[in-house]
Amino acid sequence: MLGQFKTLPQLLDYFRDELVCKDYLATHRWNGNTTCPFCGHDHIYITNRGYKCASKACHKKFSVTVGTIFENTKLPLRTWYAAIYLVTSHKKGISSLQLARDLGVDKKNAWFLLHRIRETFFDETPKLLTDVVSVDETFVGGKNKNRHADKKKENSQGGHSDDKTIVMGAMQIGGIVVTQIVPDRTADTLLPILDKVIVKGSMVVTDEHTGYFRVCDNFFHIAVNHKQGMYTKNAFSTNNIEGFWSLFKRGYIGIYHWMSPIHLDRYLKEFSYRYNSRTIADMNRFSDTVTRSNGKRLTWNRLTRKDVAAI
Repeated sequence: MLGQFKTLPQLLDYFRDELVCKDYLATHRWNGNTTCPFCGHDHIYITNRGYKCASKACHKKFSVTVGTIFENTKLPLRTWYAAIYLVTSHKKGISSLQLARDLGVDKKNAWFLLHRIRETFFDETPKLLTDVVSVDETFVGGKNKNRHADKKKENSQGGHSDDKTIVMGAMQIGGIVVTQIVPDRTADTLLPILDKVIVKGSMVVTDEHTGYFRVCDNFFHIAVNHKQGMYTKNAFSTNNIEGFWSLFKRGYIGIYHWMSPIHLDRYLKEFSYRYNSRTIADMNRFSDTVTRSNGKRLTWNRLTRKDVAAI
């Protein structure tokens, strides 16, 4: 395996210059079979400054970073790799302010860099959950009293208020977690999502919320009535998904302090990725993120919603 490191200093020692960084990216991106990011052609010329497609219909030049989260970056890949290691190894994440201080970059660059790393955590074909799956929703949004004056909501009492974002989560026992922002907690909203992410016939464990009453149509269903002081039923509970929400909110309060609803899904994917890869070493999580960077370019305009066509 390329690069054996267990700490950030060891990582920086290994990636001593840009050539080593580019070779590492090329290996994890193409695995010895370089392809054109524009047309997919696999006959490539190596040039003094990178690569050139040999296809007569293309003939475009490109570097190892084109078509990845690193495209058009002004930061050294070594700095990027340090950021990736910090993001993927810190259980509760790292804020843009802290990352800016650690890397010696300005806050805007750190914020953009973090969101580009989070882009790698989106799965186009996520694994389906099976066996026993616990499901629960949570309300995300800081306490109104702690918000800046321009973000305070009138008549907000906290709790399950309409100024918070609802997130549904499903977690396979001993397995992975899937999260999704939802507009409401009705059965018409929640049940189609469960049908999409859980294998039919699996055991689904929820609380007593009425939005889950029809879960038994496609799944075996156990409802644990929290309102009656019940937290397990026949040894089944929603403790594991509730534990994930606890971890997420510790990161929210302790690290980020506030998450924009516009970008909330990116933060959720970040926490989900770290949780779902919890059994592998930090080094392997780092290399997996570098591999996943291929085809995940994120522009500033798309991130900040200035590019209407990309919305």
